[in-house]
Parts: sequence; C-alpha cells; structure tokens
Amino acid sequence: MEYREKFEEWLTGASFDEATKAELKKLEAEGNEEEIRDRFYRDLEFGTAGLRGVIGAGLNRMNYYTVRRATQGLADYINSLGRAAMGVAIAYDSRHMSPEFAECAALSLAANGIRAYLFDALRPTPELSFAVRYLKCTAGINITASHNPSDYNGYKVYWEDGAQITPPHDSGITEKVLAITDFSALKTMDRAEALASGLLTIIGKEIDDCYIAEVKKQVKSWDAIEKEGRNLKIVYTPLNGTGNVPVRRILSEIGFTNVYVVPEQELPDGDFPTTPYPNPEDPAAYQLALKLAREKDADLILATDPDADRLGVYVKDTKSGEYIPLTGNMSGTLLAEYTISRTKETKGLPEDGVLVKSIVSSNLADAIAAHYGLKLIETLTGFKYIGQEILKMEESGKGTYLFGFEESYGCLIGTYARDKDAVVASMALAEAAAFYKTKGMTLWDAMLQMYERYGCYLEKVTSVTLKGIEGLGKIAAIMEALRADPPKEIGGKKVLKLRDYQAGTVLDTESGTIAPSGLPKSNVLYYDFAGGEWLCVRPSGTEPKIKLYFGVCAENIEKAGEEADAFAKEALRLLEG
Repeated sequence: MEYREKFEEWLTGASFDEATKAELKKLEAEGNEEEIRDRFYRDLEFGTAGLRGVIGAGLNRMNYYTVRRATQGLADYINSLGRAAMGVAIAYDSRHMSPEFAECAALSLAANGIRAYLFDALRPTPELSFAVRYLKCTAGINITASHNPSDYNGYKVYWEDGAQITPPHDSGITEKVLAITDFSALKTMDRAEALASGLLTIIGKEIDDCYIAEVKKQVKSWDAIEKEGRNLKIVYTPLNGTGNVPVRRILSEIGFTNVYVVPEQELPDGDFPTTPYPNPEDPAAYQLALKLAREKDADLILATDPDADRLGVYVKDTKSGEYIPLTGNMSGTLLAEYTISRTKETKGLPEDGVLVKSIVSSNLADAIAAHYGLKLIETLTGFKYIGQEILKMEESGKGTYLFGFEESYGCLIGTYARDKDAVVASMALAEAAAFYKTKGMTLWDAMLQMYERYGCYLEKVTSVTLKGIEGLGKIAAIMEALRADPPKEIGGKKVLKLRDYQAGTVLDTESGTIAPSGLPKSNVLYYDFAGGEWLCVRPSGTEPKIKLYFGVCAENIEKAGEEADAFAKEALRLLEG
C-alpha cells in the first residue's frame, strides 16, 4: 500500500478519532504533501530498544495508535510465551503526551489479560529498570524520548532482567507488531474496569524507597562524605525532566547539604523552555547552571537528561577558576577509576572482576582495566548490551561486574538496575568530589592524575543529520560505499584493522587475515590505526543521523586536542564520498 492509501485509511477509517482526522485534514488543506508522505511512507520502527519519533498523527509518528499497536504486539509476544501473569511495569517522563501514552499502554496490556504496574507520576528510566526486577515482571515499558527535542516522544521496551530488549525478544516483539495491519483489532479497556479487575495497579512510594536504598548501597566513602559533604557546593539541573526528586533526595540523604537547583529548569516541563535540546552533551544546556555555579562558587555542576539515565558534568579548576566540561568518556573513566580503586582499598577486588564499555567508548578504560588486573569486555553501542553482559555473568557464575559505561554520558554502578543511571552517577560524582577534597584535590585534579598515569586519551563525536526518506537513503548509501571501497588511510594514518560488525568480521589489512568480531551483527564500521587512533561509523539508532566516533592518545591535553581536531576534519571527508 502506497503512503497515500495509508493516509486515506487514517483520514476516513472508523478506527481513528476525530482529533486525528482533523490534524490530517489540515495537512491536506495546506497542500503539505511532503509532510503527508513523511508521516505515512513507513511504520515508526523499533530502534535501539523501541519506538522514538515526532508526536503527531500518522504511521511514522508517536500517537495513541502507534503506541497501542506496539503494546498489542508486545502483549501478543508475552502471551505467546505464557508470561501474562508476571505483568509489565510502566514509567514515563516529563514530555508531552507521556502520561497519556503510558496509560494507553497500560490499558492495552490489561485488555490482553496482562497485569500492568503503572507509576503514579513521572519517574526516571533507571527506576523503571529496577521496578521490572523488583516486581519480577516479564517486561517493562518506559515512555520517553530521552534527550531529543520537545516535539519527540518514545517507547522503550525492557525484558525481565531489567535491560532493554535484545535478541531474540527484540525481533520477536517486532514481528508481532508488524503483523498487526488492522488498527480496529487493537485492544483496550476502561481505566475503572482495569483497576477493579486488578489488571491495573498504580505503584509509587514503595518502589521509590527500595530503589533509593539500592543506590545508597553503592557508596564507597562514607567517611569522606561525613567529612566534606557539608562543605561541597553542588549546582544541579534536571533540565525540566525526571531527575529532580530522586537526585536531590539521594544527595540530601547521604549528606550533601549545599545543593543548588537551577530554578528555571527545576520543574517538569515538556517544552524544555530554556534549551532547544535538553541534552547534557550540549553546552547550551548549561548556561543557567554555569551562571548559578559562579554565583555560589560551586565545586561541580551536575545535569541529568529528561529521563535521568545520562549525566553531564562540569568541574571547577581551582587554579584557573574556570568550570571545565567533562565528556561522557571523561566522567565515565573518572567514575570507573574511583569506583574500582575504592573497591580495592575498602574490600579488595574480586579475581574475576570485569569492566564493561561500548566499542565507541574511550580506550582509557582498557588502560584502567589492565592496571587493576580486570577483564575488559567491549559491547555494541547501547546500554542493553552491557546489561546483557551482566546477565551472562550471573547465569554462568563467571565474572564479577564492577562498572560499565558508554561514551554517551551513561554508566551503572551496581546491578540493582540494568540500564544507565544518572541518579547513582550523580551520587558517585559528588561522593568522589568529597573523597578527593579530603586529599586536597578537585575532580579536575583527579582527571589530570589519571592522564599522567595512563596517557592523555581524548575522544570526540560528530554527526551529520539527514532527515526524511531521502536522508535514510543517503545514510544507507554512505555505509554501502564505505564497505565497497574501504579507506586504506585517513589523514595520512594507515588503517591496520577494519571491523565490520554487519559482516561479523575483523580484517587485518597487513596480513589479509579475517577473524570473527565476536559481537552480534550491527550496521557499524570500526577502523584501528597505526598510531593508536580509532574511528567508528554508524547510523544512529534513535535519530536521523550518521555518527562518527573517534579517539586519540597523546602526551598532553593540548596535543591530544590538536590531533583530535585534525582527525575530525579528515574523518568527515569520508561522508562526502
């Protein structure tokens, strides 16, 4: 069926409400054919772990019908496995339509005989992951678009271990969703009826308290907090998202009393009025926080994204008086070093200790693992793969998880959840700041100390946005061209190895030998260079972008920065053909 036929079906079909039809009629009256095509040329697809898209009417948009269809597919999959009695936990963030989509999903599950545990108000992603495990559910749903612009929303699916879905469940659920072509067949139930029947349960405080208790267990330096917690000054911004309550609660309860919240970004607001892009990777998101930090002479700035799974950090350099931003790789490796070193000092490291990172994260992690005698495991991009490694360790009894992170500002300390957690990361960064303060050091001093010990590793990420159906074609063509004619060098740096995770191969360019990659198939190309540099190219799983990740290692920060900037220019030329 062509996009126009699908459009007409939504415009006239009995399955769709009048508000939806009015929105589509307006597009037609305006003659906006390009927008109509974009809304109907494809189904909104499962990406990293579910749906994500612009809110609006249409197959390629987030709305009641695409949410209900996704939930019907999930319900069909759960029922096919005989797991209805275990139930599904559902959380949501501060975005437009998040509460409505969450209830829509809950009532769809109830209509399919599956008990839904729905949070009474917005909650962070990691708490949803925890709730799935705590309630022993078969799955979880989180309504969030993470750090995307305000016109987006999303639908993340989790499995019983608390991690986002991985094979075979991702493909199994997708197959059930795509099998649904008749929107009139989607099931739902009245809210009052669902509550009365016990198929809808509202959850809240009990889960909050148990989640916070587990986060507290990850503290490594209570003595340092007792000594310096009241002296440390922290500026925090939840970026109008879900982190406000849990982050402030955990910091207060463990002893940090000087926490200043950016007032304009404190309360939930789906418009994200102070920044067009509520992303802790974006410097523009910190303007108000930096202003407040200078007023209060704060030691550090913490910023959580709208669903509070990712943490951005600025630390004060007392020598210059400036606030220095830490990339996700910097904060991740700083926390890895702190967590592992304090674990070693307080109770000793397990012989089978493991540090986990994604393939696009800093090679500084490799150096840290080697220093402490730990096994380093690399995974594909997406924290669900780190969660998968934790599950493997538990099921096999081999390996003790100590820390995991990815460059996109996400990490996890402990195994109470199976997704990245900005609440525990905020706590740990504040704790680390207190610990180093007892040593007469700042967090920036600790970062420099790591560079002196292991080498100055620096990584960057750049991307090219290519929207719409044409953009998808261009992204596919770029990846195809790179595979058809692999670069032998970039910027004068020779490619030593080419990892093609789609093909599952690692090519040694000097010997010509090919070895298996050892990871699941994914549309990713990775280049290792003679000077220790690396480059990774992959389409984004959540946005219409093709992304370039790369890293260098030099003797000092200045040199590393120069090399990284030069390498970025050369790498971008790959996308020009």
